[in-house]
Amino acid sequence: MSEFEEYTSGHSILFDLDGTIIDSRVGIIETLHKVVSELGHIPDKTIDLTWVVGPPLAELMAEVIGVYGDTRVDKAVALYRRFYEETGRFQTPLFPQFSILLRRLERSPVRIFTATSKPASLALSILKNHGLDECFDTVHGAADDDTGGEKPEMIARIIHQEGLDPARTLMIGDRRFDIFGAHANRLRAIGVLWGYGGKDELTEAGADLLVSSPDDLPLAIDGQLRALSRS
Repeated sequence: MSEFEEYTSGHSILFDLDGTIIDSRVGIIETLHKVVSELGHIPDKTIDLTWVVGPPLAELMAEVIGVYGDTRVDKAVALYRRFYEETGRFQTPLFPQFSILLRRLERSPVRIFTATSKPASLALSILKNHGLDECFDTVHGAADDDTGGEKPEMIARIIHQEGLDPARTLMIGDRRFDIFGAHANRLRAIGVLWGYGGKDELTEAGADLLVSSPDDLPLAIDGQLRALSRS
């Protein structure tokens, strides 16, 4: 029995992946440093790259290699995909309690999906590595060429494809992109503070609720779903 058993299949939750379910910072940053090296530069490891978790790949790659006066974005993206597939995707530990939470949700009528800027195929592979892929009704993300990773358009696509009711759907993520994407589609959005956006970013983006610890997320989800049921 799940504490979410009282809800129905009309209730849905969209989860961001990086910085929300998995701590992907190390794998992503080490992969970026490999790309910079492969392009012929010496990586400056004093540069703060924590912000790179969340934005679409081509956008962040242009900024990362631009520091070195390099504009070969397409090549950098191709290298990143290769290196991340080889090693980076294995450097993605779960944040505490997420395995338990996702299995509780799986046992409930609530439908759960990912809404990640990662390619959906890569997101599925990472979740399989953790034995959590079957917890989700569908793993949604960008295409394999990284197109379709912008959150407003992605969430709209998920709502349409899955037949979701925005008034009964909740978005959970750690960056402003998640909050903006949710609100653009009239969804409530929980901002999580263990990820890479931080309190100021999520507050400015207008998160409906901030949650400081994975331990507190089940109660926060329950509260938001109750509020959606009353609306």
